[in-house]
Amino acid sequence: MLKSMTGFGKSSVALKGKTITFEIRSLNSKQLDLNMRLPSMLRDMEPEIRKMVNLVAERGKIEINASIDITGGELPAAINKALAIAYYRELQELAKELDAPSADLLSIVMKMPEISKSSREEITDEDQAAIISTVNEALVVFDEFRKHEGLLLENDFSERINTILRCLDEVNPFEEQRNIQMREKLKNSFSSFNENNTFDTNRFEQEIIYYLEKLDITEEKVRLRKHCDYFLDTLNEEGANGRKLSFVSQEIGREINTLGSKASEANIQKIVVRMKDELEKIKEQLANIL
Repeated sequence: MLKSMTGFGKSSVALKGKTITFEIRSLNSKQLDLNMRLPSMLRDMEPEIRKMVNLVAERGKIEINASIDITGGELPAAINKALAIAYYRELQELAKELDAPSADLLSIVMKMPEISKSSREEITDEDQAAIISTVNEALVVFDEFRKHEGLLLENDFSERINTILRCLDEVNPFEEQRNIQMREKLKNSFSSFNENNTFDTNRFEQEIIYYLEKLDITEEKVRLRKHCDYFLDTLNEEGANGRKLSFVSQEIGREINTLGSKASEANIQKIVVRMKDELEKIKEQLANIL
């Protein structure tokens, strides 16, 4: 089953006095490009969260945003009163000794280290377990989103590859007509040349065989069909097959190009253009496959 590199997942958990929400978004990228925006209270959990995301995401440009909403009646911060009083008294004495103004000492005290500590940053082991569970839930939603998008692309790929195969079948009658016309042209040319020239018959036959083999497209048609069948088989394989499908599409393109260059027939050229159009649309979408 294919997975798209485009994904979205969201999950929330209600803890004491707060709600934590995780959002995961992704776009296509050749490698894993992970950008995390976590509030300060979750910074210690970043390595564990990053490891969880790496296992699921595999590839893509991933953005993870976590937000905290205070829902309870708890104070946003707790003040260390004893330490604040000690700072204030020390500053008062210093102001007296220096004969400096002491009107705004309280605002200075509140900026001193360890005076206040946000109650929002208090996370227990139980909270951490709930947060990890929430990240897992967001990742599950994210992965399901990718699978759904991948299924849509898989159906599109199948239809376009089958269109290329139908185009390949359309080549046959034009190829037969081309061969008939080619033989008649060579026969007339040979008759005209034979009447007015003396030449080495064996050498001439070798040149004719070389010319006919150069225009023969049988091998290209066989290889193109095999590559298309292999592409369809790969769609049904487990795991991330985006790169593999890209390689197969390159081989399909190579055979289509050779087919077009050897065709020497207007109707076949038109069919080749349709094949190329379908293949280009496949390649565009393959850039978004995991």
